[in-house]
Amino acid sequence: MILNLLIAGFGGQGVLFMGKVAASAAMLMEKEVSWLPSYGPEMRGGTANCSVSIDDNPISCPLITEPETLAVLNGPSFDKFIDAVRPGGKAFIDSSLIQKKTARSDISAYYIPAATLAEEAQLQGLGNIVMLGAIAKETHFAPMEVLEEAIRQVVPASKAHLVDANIQALKLGYGYQE
Repeated sequence: MILNLLIAGFGGQGVLFMGKVAASAAMLMEKEVSWLPSYGPEMRGGTANCSVSIDDNPISCPLITEPETLAVLNGPSFDKFIDAVRPGGKAFIDSSLIQKKTARSDISAYYIPAATLAEEAQLQGLGNIVMLGAIAKETHFAPMEVLEEAIRQVVPASKAHLVDANIQALKLGYGYQE
C-alpha cells in the first residue's frame, strides 16, 4: 500500500477536493486508486470525509476503517477518527482549528496550522491543500510535480484562476517545518 488516507472535516473545507487531488496524482502515476467520498445531507457545514487508497496492486475495498494516514480538519473529526488510526500510522491535524493533542504514543502526529498558514499567505480557504502538501512531504505518496499537474487537472475550468493559488498552498504545506 502506497497510501491509505482518510480525510475528515466539515463540508466546505475542501475535504473531497483534497482527496480528488491525491487520487488524480496517483492516476497520473498509473497507480491503482480508490476515491470514496462520504458526506451528510447538509453538505456545507455538515460532516464530510473521504477515503483515498493508492496502491501498486488492485484495491479490494475502497472503505478505510483503520487508516494508516489520517488528515483531520476539525475537532469533531479528530474525536471520531483519531483512535481508528492503525498503530504505526500518521495523523495530520490542523492545529489552527483543533486545539487537542492525541494521547496516542503508537502513531506519529503532525500538528500543521494549515488554515492559519493559508490565511497568512492570502490563500483563504486553501488550508486543505496546505495540509495535502504536508502529507505529501511526510508520506512521499507523490512527487511535487505530479501533485501540481493533478491540481491543474482537478480544478474546474470555471475556477482556473485558482490553479496558481492551489499550487502555492501545496508548496507552503510541503515546506512547513513543525
